[in-house]
Amino acid sequence: MKTPLLVGIDVGTTSVKATLFDEGGAALRTFAAPYPTARPAAGFAEQSPDDWTSRVIAALAQLSDGLPEGAVAAVGLTSQVNTHVFLDGNGAPLMPAITWQDGRAGAEAAELDAQISAEERIGWWGAPLPIDASHPLARALWLQRHRPDLWARTRWLMAPKDYCILKLTGEATADPMTAFGLIDQSLGYVPRLLALVPGIGDRLPPLRGFTQSAGRIRQGLPLAGTPMVTGAMDAWAGLIGTGALADGDCMYLSGTSEIVGLVSGARHPAAGVVAFPTCEGITLHAGPTQAGGASLAWLSNLTGRTPSDLSALVAAGDPHRPTPLFLPHLQGERAPIWDIGARGAFIGLDGSMGPAELTRAVFEGVASSVRWLLEALEASAGRPAMSFSMAGGGGASDPWCQIRADMLDRPIRRLKTLDAGVLGAAILAGVGAGSFSSIGEAAGRLVVTDRVFEPDPSRRQRMDFLYGEYRALYAALKPFNAARAAFSAW
Repeated sequence: MKTPLLVGIDVGTTSVKATLFDEGGAALRTFAAPYPTARPAAGFAEQSPDDWTSRVIAALAQLSDGLPEGAVAAVGLTSQVNTHVFLDGNGAPLMPAITWQDGRAGAEAAELDAQISAEERIGWWGAPLPIDASHPLARALWLQRHRPDLWARTRWLMAPKDYCILKLTGEATADPMTAFGLIDQSLGYVPRLLALVPGIGDRLPPLRGFTQSAGRIRQGLPLAGTPMVTGAMDAWAGLIGTGALADGDCMYLSGTSEIVGLVSGARHPAAGVVAFPTCEGITLHAGPTQAGGASLAWLSNLTGRTPSDLSALVAAGDPHRPTPLFLPHLQGERAPIWDIGARGAFIGLDGSMGPAELTRAVFEGVASSVRWLLEALEASAGRPAMSFSMAGGGGASDPWCQIRADMLDRPIRRLKTLDAGVLGAAILAGVGAGSFSSIGEAAGRLVVTDRVFEPDPSRRQRMDFLYGEYRALYAALKPFNAARAAFSAW
C-alpha cells in the first residue's frame, strides 16, 4: 500500500506536541510549544482555547514547510480529556476552558453522583466509577447555576481535540472514548445520564469512530485540503501509540499524570478504574493518577534544578541510601482512590538529605501510586500485566524507569517515540487515509522499542516495604487532611 507521510498532534496539559512521521515510524520533524494554565481562584485551573489552536496551526505550518502538495496523507489529533470548553453558535469560546485539574464543580458532582446507582454505573461504564468535579455533567450543571447567561448561549460542549478539529475543518465531532462518562457499552450517549442536566444533550457533538473522517483542513490554513480523522482521547491514542493492543498488554504513559492501561476482554468491576467499552476490538481497563510528572515539575521549581538535572543526581547516587517517603497527592488523587482531599507529604526527612534523596523519594512515591493503580487494574481485567510499554516525558529518565520496574516487579519496555499520543494520532490518521489496512498493522510498522528495564531482585524487599508504608501513610493522613480542609473553610 502507498504510505505517504503522516502528522500526529497532541494537545496536552502543558503544550501542543506534533510530529511528521514517515512510513517506518521515523520522526522527520517535530514541534512543541507550551502554554500556561491560569489559576484565578482556589480550585480553579483554566486554559485559553486560542492557545491550543494557535499552536496547532503553527505545528502544521512548521511540519509541512517545503513539502510538495499531497506529501501528507492525513492529520490525526488527540488531546487531554476532562477538559471542557463551552462554545457559542459560531464556535467561539464563551469563557476559558475548564481543565481536568479544576475542582470548582465538586458540589455539583456530588449532587449528580448521588442520583446514580451502583448497578447503573457498572452497566454503563463497566465499573462503579464516581461522577467527580471533572465530569462534563458536573461542569455543565455548574455553568447553568453560576453563569446561566453563558449556558443559554452555549451551542457546543467540547474537549480540546474536538474544538481544534472544529476550528480546522468546520466539522463538529467527537469520538466515543473522549465522551466516556456520557456513553455506555453501546458507544452511544446515555439518555438517563443526559436527563440529569436538561439541555446538555443538544450541546454535545455527534460521535464517530477513531478513523472516520472529520473533514478536510480549511483553505487558508497550512496543509489545506488534507484529510483529518476524528481521532481519540489521549489514553486511547497513547495505547495505540505504544502498540499495546492484545490481551495482557499494558501501556504506561508518564506525563503530567501517570496513565496506565491493561488490555483484557474479561471484566470484573473494580472500584476506582475505568473498564472502557470494547472499541476497535480492544477492551481497555485504565486509570489516571493525578501527579506523576507534575510531582517532578513541582520539585524542579522548588529546588531550581531542571528535571534532567534531578534525574542525574539520582543516577549518580546510592540506590540503597535511605530516602523519605513521598505521597504525590499535590492536588488530590485520581485512580484508584479518587480522593480530591488527599494531600502530598514527605515523611522521614533528616538533615543529611538533599535534592538527590528528595528526587528519589518522588520517583519511588509516584511508582507506588502506579502500583496501587495496577492492583486495581489487574482486579478489573482478571489477569496480570506481564510487562509495560512506556512512553511520555517521564520515560526519558533511566533511573526513574528502573525504579518503576523495581516497584512494579515487571519489565518496562521504553519506546523510541516517547510521544505515544502523537504517534497514536498519526496511526489513526494513516488507517483513516488508507495507508494501512488496520490499526494493528500500522502499530506493528510504526512502534519501535528503545530499551527494556528489567526489575532488580535485590530491590524487591525495599520496594515492598515502601509500598506498604505508602498505603499506610495515606490512610493515616486522611483524617488530618479532612480536618485541615474544614479548618481552611472557616
